[in-house]
Order: sequence, then C-alpha cells, then structure tokens
Amino acid sequence: MDGPRDPTLSGSEQAFDAERPYALHPQVAIRPEPFGGLAYNYESRRLTLITARPLVDVVHALADHPTARAAVTAHVAAPDHGRYETALATLYDSGVIRAR
Repeated sequence: MDGPRDPTLSGSEQAFDAERPYALHPQVAIRPEPFGGLAYNYESRRLTLITARPLVDVVHALADHPTARAAVTAHVAAPDHGRYETALATLYDSGVIRAR
C-alpha cells in the first residue's frame, strides 16, 4: 500500500489504535464545508474528502484528548462511536492524522 507511513514499521506499529493519542498532521489543513470538510496535505498534495461535519470536529479535537476514543466519546453520540473510530483509522491511513 502506498501511503505516508514509514514502510520500515511492522504492521502492529502502523495500525490505528483508538486507545492512542492522535492529532491533525501538521502538513494538513482542513477547510470546513457544509457537507463536512476538505483535508489538503501540503506534503503529499493529496486532497481527502471528509463527509461529516462532526468528524471534522473530532479531528480538530484529537490533540485536546488523551486518546482518539476519548475525542470520539466527547463529540459523538454513543451509537456512532465505532463508525467514527473506523473513519479516523481511514484518515490515519491517508495521512490526515498522525500519532503523537
């Protein structure tokens, strides 16, 4: 898979884990849109569509919480937690967020 992560890391080191702390990648800017947002990575020049405004809010809040799960819990209704954690994993894989 081609992506921004370090290919020398093992699979377990690369996998998204909601119990770890994350933050918006410093080379990424998110432009809020009525449908959610557009994330642009200035390093890779990749544009990522975020299709839910609450997900944009969670991404911006990641740095304020001890774990990704805590950020999701603080900003999303309980029935949707799993869906948002899956979305964060996708954003991690595409380089929008990174572990801190």
